[in-house]
Amino acid sequence: MLSQRTRYAIRALLHLADRYGEGPVQLTAIAETQNIPAKFLTVILSEMSRAGLVDTQRGKDGGYWLARPPHEISYGHVVRLTRGSLALVPCASRRAYAPCENCVSQEECRIHFVMLRVRDEVASVLDGITLSDPISELMAA
Repeated sequence: MLSQRTRYAIRALLHLADRYGEGPVQLTAIAETQNIPAKFLTVILSEMSRAGLVDTQRGKDGGYWLARPPHEISYGHVVRLTRGSLALVPCASRRAYAPCENCVSQEECRIHFVMLRVRDEVASVLDGITLSDPISELMAA
């Protein structure tokens, strides 16, 4: 399940993607339009800035904008940044692997092999969709 933080991050980045090339967007505009608490949004956008997805400028005419074109930012990248992994269980994670507690050996665990396949399928879908993909294409798939 996606965390609230991940959903907020995606919504904020989509808001910026829709305004790509138009200059800085004020935090309050994003927060109000996307119904995201401003304090939480500040933390999320700071994280996105450290990851190189968002640039920012302070001051009266400041705000936030995408640091890269929307077609270069996949949903998978954003989910990994905010969630850490696409895997549903720790033993299927590529980046945050950990053996599952109270489990049989990994070689015997049928759940492990199913979750590896689920992780790969989820990665294929999320890495193949970018912030610039129109809703009509997503609905047709």
